[in-house]
Amino acid sequence: MSRENTQYPHEPEFSIKKLVDDRFSDVKYILRFKTALALVLLVGALLGALTAWLWTPSYTARLTFVVDDSKSSGSGGLSALAGLAGVDLNGLGGGSGVLAGDNVQELIKSRKLIKATLVTAYDSTQTLADRYAAVNKLSKKWLKYSPDGKIIRFPLNGLNNSRLQDSLLHEMSELILKGEFEIAKTDKKLGFFEVNTTMDDEKLSQLFCMRMINQATNFYISTKTKRLRDNIDRLQKRADSIGLILNRKTYAAAAANQGSLDVNPAYTAPSANVEVRERDKILLSTVFSETVKNLETSKTMLAQETPTVQIVDEPELPLKKNKLKYSIGIATGIFLSGLFFSFYVLFKRKDSKI
Repeated sequence: MSRENTQYPHEPEFSIKKLVDDRFSDVKYILRFKTALALVLLVGALLGALTAWLWTPSYTARLTFVVDDSKSSGSGGLSALAGLAGVDLNGLGGGSGVLAGDNVQELIKSRKLIKATLVTAYDSTQTLADRYAAVNKLSKKWLKYSPDGKIIRFPLNGLNNSRLQDSLLHEMSELILKGEFEIAKTDKKLGFFEVNTTMDDEKLSQLFCMRMINQATNFYISTKTKRLRDNIDRLQKRADSIGLILNRKTYAAAAANQGSLDVNPAYTAPSANVEVRERDKILLSTVFSETVKNLETSKTMLAQETPTVQIVDEPELPLKKNKLKYSIGIATGIFLSGLFFSFYVLFKRKDSKI
């Protein structure tokens, strides 16, 4: 019994020349339908122009700021020299705190600050969250969640927010972080940060950008100086209480001295009483003096440790308007319509051959 040899189908070798010839053949075949192609391209151009006309413009608010932290400025010269050699020393020494360097970027993008900004006033009747929901057609979408069938509103400063309002604020924060709000360093060697907010409402974009920086600045400074401010508050309360007691001791010592003038010098008790009161007064005066000295020292340290967030460029009206240009819309319409027409004609030819 003989075994038959299995014949494998022949596979032609790959040829670039044949591939190019086939594509030229496809182009020649498409050009047979010049009238239909011209009509399709015209329709594509009109659709592109219509898209550009109906395109909803967005507005970009740009803000630039710089953080001056005196605590980490001591190594500024060394960092600059190291930067020329391509070495980054910003993570060493005093500048390696939790809110130092690139951590500022993550702080400003935090959802807590975004929510706090959204519940600030847009005008006298609505908050930024109300306006954002209206502009992005979210108010009608959220009607199904409303317990009374009315548009969900967000109170100023988020007072007494319900669970539903908090969850919707979280959803708005997610949408904003997906591409409407960005922060980046203009140069890794410099301390300049650039914030861009792009929204469909010009005033909303400007207010959100500026207030986000205000929220972040207040949070940043209060966090960096919290320990020193708490220490100053404690020293201030201690100085006030000691000063009050010292005043009482002073009046008591004066009264004891006055009373000792009319006492018989043979009696020693009144003299001892005066001496005790004077000693208490001197002791309290010393403690009060040291407390006030420490208080003033802490105030000086607070002034030195307080970072400065300096805004360099603010977003000013009119903002940058982002709108689809007619030339881009028409060119895109022509390209897509020609592409779809070519695919359609070639697929029809392939089906006819089969």
